Amino acid sequence: MMAEKDNSMTVAGLQATVDHWIKEVGGGYFSPLTNMAVLAEEVGEVARIMSRTYGDQTFKPSDRTHSLADELADVMWVVAAIANQTGVDLSAALVNNLEKKNLRDKERFTKKF
Repeated sequence: MMAEKDNSMTVAGLQATVDHWIKEVGGGYFSPLTNMAVLAEEVGEVARIMSRTYGDQTFKPSDRTHSLADELADVMWVVAAIANQTGVDLSAALVNNLEKKNLRDKERFTKKF
């Protein structure tokens, strides 16, 4: 019987994995500006899939080779790379961001105007 693959990863683990891969396999980091452009490209690929799956556009044959899961993972990869090279701890940033949203928006979506 084969053991199940553990697909869990922490945000810190993602950052460490991306850093290791970029340094050991990928030949080093692109410049931050290049990574920003890569992020825009990857988000565009997510948008293409979403607009064709849930919107009014239809798939072209070349679109069918892309999966939403893979494109979202590409976005996360590039975000982790940008965070690494700019010194951002995404785990801490996410905790702080959730706290901000909880304070700012605690009644925003329940109030009737």
